[in-house]
Amino acid sequence: MLKLTDISWESFAALGLESKKPYLEHPDDPGMPYHTLFAQQFDRSALERLCALANRIRFINKSKEGALYLKNLLTHKRAMLYFSQPSSRTFLSHLAACQILGITTGSVRDAATSSEFKGESREDSIRTFSSYFDMIIMRSPEQGLAEKMAWELSNSERPIPILNAGSGKDQHPTQALLDIYTLIRSFETKGGIDGRTVTFCGDLMRGRTVRSLSYLLTNFNDIKQIFVAPKELQVPSDVIDILREKGVRYEISDDLRAATRISDAVYMTRIQDEWDNSKGESAKIDTHRFKFGAEELELLGKDAIIMHPLPRRDEIATCCDHDPRAMYWRQMRNGMWIRAALIATVFGFEKTIMECGY
Repeated sequence: MLKLTDISWESFAALGLESKKPYLEHPDDPGMPYHTLFAQQFDRSALERLCALANRIRFINKSKEGALYLKNLLTHKRAMLYFSQPSSRTFLSHLAACQILGITTGSVRDAATSSEFKGESREDSIRTFSSYFDMIIMRSPEQGLAEKMAWELSNSERPIPILNAGSGKDQHPTQALLDIYTLIRSFETKGGIDGRTVTFCGDLMRGRTVRSLSYLLTNFNDIKQIFVAPKELQVPSDVIDILREKGVRYEISDDLRAATRISDAVYMTRIQDEWDNSKGESAKIDTHRFKFGAEELELLGKDAIIMHPLPRRDEIATCCDHDPRAMYWRQMRNGMWIRAALIATVFGFEKTIMECGY
């Protein structure tokens, strides 16, 4: 088995994502991650295992006795939530996942409250946290930081796992996991997700959730992906290159209504103007045709769904919120369960949970 201790940082950083995967596998469970850094670590088998475990955890948690059983599983573990990029949903979802499993947590959500305010590097801060905790869940605006720290900690005297909760503009693997889990649950009694058409709409150029989910969907059979956006925000070429390489059907479009008519899932995203190089840059882009409202709802199939990673602005009208096809609120709750499943797997408790008597 390949390990991060077998390779220099420079050599590891130069590898493609799929070539990095073997270095990140769980030593006791090949095929599952130890460090969770990007969507390319998950094949269909891993995704189905995690979704089954998430279902099992949510079922056990329905009773008081079951919830107490889960809370006693990992009371001996501690997790650090290091969120140097603003977040509420992702932070609380990971926090709730830890609480379900009885994990004690600590957090830093503002670098101004840590020694980074005094000039300490993020790398040194994370190395310090590893002295006190058994897992670091991190969200950072700095692209590649999670990978660098996974390598650093693996080559330290305390090689604890890193869970990437959002890294720059490139990856958000646990968001992609909850998106896949939502799709699987939405279609589990309707023939599954193979053969479906999934439309992504909005800021596809800078949307790391789109990048991660688009890749995970390539693990399933005959899924067509449609990318609807203004030309300035259309999906980047590296995403399309992967789809071509894997023989996935795709379409580039600027017509949301036409895509909605033929879609099984419409995945809306907001304009991510926090990445603008200059103030007001995104506001100059005409986005009025890339919003989902009552008219689009009329065009959506009766068994289709609407998704959104949230937060939203006006790209989904509030009139859609109470439609049974609106999945974005359930999507958020699904995140808590799938993240609990991932954390339990990293700590080696999948079998214990799946075989318990509850």
